[in-house]
Amino acid sequence: MEVVFAASAKYVPSMTDAPLPSGSLTAHPWFFCGIGGSGMLPLALILKGHGAAIGGSDRSRDQGRTPEKFAWLEALGFDLHPQDGSGVVSAEQTLVASAAVEDTVPEVVRAAELGCPRMSRAQLLAALFNAAPLGIAIGGTSGKSTVTGMTGWIMTGAGRDPTIMNGAVMKNFAGPEAPFASARVGEGDAFVSEVDESDGSIALYRPKVAVLGNVSLDHKSLEELRDLFGDFLARADVSAINLDDAETAALAGRARALVTFGITSDDAQIGAVDVVEGPTSLAATVLDRRNDTSHALNLKVPGRHNLYNALAAIAAANAAGVPVAEAVEALGSFAGLARRFDIVGTSPGGVTVIDDFGHNPDKVSATLATLKAHPGRVIAFFQPHGYGPLRQMGAELAEVFARELGPDDVTVLCDPVYFGGTVDRSEGSERIVRLIREHGGKAEYIPARADCGTWIAQTARVGDRVVVMGARDDTLTVFAKDILAALA
Repeated sequence: MEVVFAASAKYVPSMTDAPLPSGSLTAHPWFFCGIGGSGMLPLALILKGHGAAIGGSDRSRDQGRTPEKFAWLEALGFDLHPQDGSGVVSAEQTLVASAAVEDTVPEVVRAAELGCPRMSRAQLLAALFNAAPLGIAIGGTSGKSTVTGMTGWIMTGAGRDPTIMNGAVMKNFAGPEAPFASARVGEGDAFVSEVDESDGSIALYRPKVAVLGNVSLDHKSLEELRDLFGDFLARADVSAINLDDAETAALAGRARALVTFGITSDDAQIGAVDVVEGPTSLAATVLDRRNDTSHALNLKVPGRHNLYNALAAIAAANAAGVPVAEAVEALGSFAGLARRFDIVGTSPGGVTVIDDFGHNPDKVSATLATLKAHPGRVIAFFQPHGYGPLRQMGAELAEVFARELGPDDVTVLCDPVYFGGTVDRSEGSERIVRLIREHGGKAEYIPARADCGTWIAQTARVGDRVVVMGARDDTLTVFAKDILAALA
């Protein structure tokens, strides 16, 4: 492996670095508040895989949503309880709850009464990650889960037996015994994980390899993101960065050593040419300009954004010692992630339904661009993943829908997902529909999601692609399947 050395920087631990509870991570019981969440479930699986006793609760379980997930967890030996505080029974338990969980939640109240130690999701993940000899951290505004899955699959194929922490189900590891495989517990030195900048917790990680694919507006201002991601690169031994993304490239000087990738930049060490995009696949030739070699890449996932994801994973694995040729070959059998341009099926009438995690401007833009690269009308259903995010990025989302979709396409929005709490709900999806129309796009606001499904089933015609987009709600997959059934 050849790397380019850049200015070095010293990492100074911050006050937010989480101290570990006394003893090892598996020597005492744990209780996960919101155990079914995309960030919590894989952590619980990893701890359980190492022998820890895990209990948990989840509002979704109490509300009867995705019962198959919770039945699977119970079959694995997780001790599940209603979210009423009844599962927190001992001061020996460590409570794991995301920073967004309010202090009035019964588990939090009960844990405080008993004097239980508490860790956030990010603190626990950082503790596990930083304990690994080879931590590979996947950062960036968009594409983290896919790059994590790809990198984990490459490392698995290379015989490195990695532990993988993902925010999405990885199809290569999923099966009847593991239908919600968002984590893999390995015995090798490598720990591959996506790391989150939205809450600033990216500052907790000390990676050997840091990956940065893109930097754009999401939950924080660009000024904050530049600081967070710059510090992230400075803490790593080697950084894999995307030279085609201007904000990312501008941070190259913060890295200690670099492996660079890109499609349009001639300076990228790992590049791609001869790109051929299909409706459900992509082919390209990967160039390693450091030794003048080329390698045929064939992906089973579509879209130019997935080519960038693949290059990021190749660069990450290469920074960890895997030859480029071996990484490219492994990606030929990468099956993708659930809810990442996940084709649910095509109706007898010729309407294809796609389930997708797109929820911020970059992710939505990538999904719509992939759809519009091929003929056919697009019906884009979007369920905002909260009232707060909708206020922060709603204007940019409206611009994306209006810009990427054509005059025959239509965007359909229901009310934002809401599972309870004290969030301000005074401004919702109707504002986004108005902005899409002001930008020249077509959009419909139908408050109830079920009514949106009825409207879509009645409106869709032969050759249409229906894409269901949104985050933080596992039942969107069920909704996509229901649309397909209605079309049949």
